[in-house]
Amino acid sequence: MATLVSRNMIYRILTVVAACSVSITTLGADRPNVLILMADDLGWNDVGYHGSEIATPNIDQIAQAGIELDRFYTQPSCSPTRAALMTGKSPASLGVIRPISKNSNVSLPLEEKLMPEYLADLGYQSFLVGKWHLGKSTHAELPNARGFEHAYGSLTGGIGYWSKVHGGGYDWHRNGKVLRQEGYATHLLVDEVSTLLENRDKSRPNFMYVAFQAPHLPNEAPAETLSKYHSLQGNRSIHAAMVDELDQAIGKILAEYRAHGMLENTIILFMSDNGGLVAPSEDPALQSKMQRNALTLKSIFGRPIPVPGLEFLVSAFLDGASDNSPLPGGKTLVREGGVRVPAAIWFAGGLESGRYNGPFTISDVLPTILEGVGAVDSIPNNLRGRSQWQGLLGGVVETPDYVISGFIDGFSIYHWPWKLINNEKVELFHIINDPLEEHNLAIDHPEIVADLQLRLDNWGYRPDQGIPWLDVIFDPDTFGGEENRVPWVESIKE
Repeated sequence: MATLVSRNMIYRILTVVAACSVSITTLGADRPNVLILMADDLGWNDVGYHGSEIATPNIDQIAQAGIELDRFYTQPSCSPTRAALMTGKSPASLGVIRPISKNSNVSLPLEEKLMPEYLADLGYQSFLVGKWHLGKSTHAELPNARGFEHAYGSLTGGIGYWSKVHGGGYDWHRNGKVLRQEGYATHLLVDEVSTLLENRDKSRPNFMYVAFQAPHLPNEAPAETLSKYHSLQGNRSIHAAMVDELDQAIGKILAEYRAHGMLENTIILFMSDNGGLVAPSEDPALQSKMQRNALTLKSIFGRPIPVPGLEFLVSAFLDGASDNSPLPGGKTLVREGGVRVPAAIWFAGGLESGRYNGPFTISDVLPTILEGVGAVDSIPNNLRGRSQWQGLLGGVVETPDYVISGFIDGFSIYHWPWKLINNEKVELFHIINDPLEEHNLAIDHPEIVADLQLRLDNWGYRPDQGIPWLDVIFDPDTFGGEENRVPWVESIKE
């Protein structure tokens, strides 16, 4: 505990000095580095420390050496989670409530200040390695224009791991320029991190955001790793190999930080962007509406569906192989399996190991990181998220309301310890006592339902910036596939 007190005292001193107009650049060298590791579509029970059959020793190490975030909540799909991570705000108030399509001409609103911009004000050098998925129709929407000094990887979602193709367009870039590069995408991200650490500005603290594609569809993995999971059935074996590759990549990145003498002074946050994409249950009562529709299409046409857009939708809801058990539901849904994800934070220089049982949402990450690097005064007062840093140190913190937007099953609100779902029927759960959402208490507590519904109605929404499903069907967001149009970077408007 003495270490924690000492570190916190240093942070407070730095904050006071900064307030006295001392150069941020001067102070920057004393601040910890920040490493955010984000998996894509990782299920609750896809990690070893939750009991999975998949080997994840490096992810497990982060949770065991650091603090396991037992109630970490994201949004139920890619772009909304990333919008909340970057802004500290609610995606519903930003108009980002569904994944941003490759054909969409919208983005995370340009007027928003993003995490790398906050950290740049504190002297940080910021790198994005991996998936962006927050807009690409103009150069102003690209990560290099939104605070990242270096950006590498994909702009859209669901690229082929070897082909780097999404929806017919090649999608692999470095700093907004097409990069033709062979190799498995997960491996290439590690190589880029290694190069960036070697060539970083050592006079400045470093912010590295590694947004993996894995284990998002398409189901693709190297043969050597696949052989480790031959006993598993169907897509689960491929999914397991993809998670294994993800874990190996994280281990190599941690080794790079150790080799550069950075590990002890780096805040490391691991999470998934949402719950895993699960195969549908044989029980129709347990299937989502979209899963039922996908099964109907499969029964009529077989696989693959002759209409590419319909094949995309069927793949999206039938080809997943994550394990979210025991949590109900999965990606796209407001159920716990869609939004409560494996997560952990590790900071050898300032946090003791343990488990944090308080609610910690994706909107809380930005203010938490800012407080963690000693910049409490940099946290704006218009964020939906709240810093959880003092909670990580054993204190008491605010747990504000949290709204999640499922693009299939509407909106849900958490007013801890309560969770309200108002879709086809009104459901109220005491989510702390009933994390499996088995006991609907709406009839028993009409006054709580009314209060939460009012909070949800008054949340403040921006119109959905997504595109109609018909547009997806006729020009699909195909996972992987063959290249048949210009690379996405080259289609960007000036």
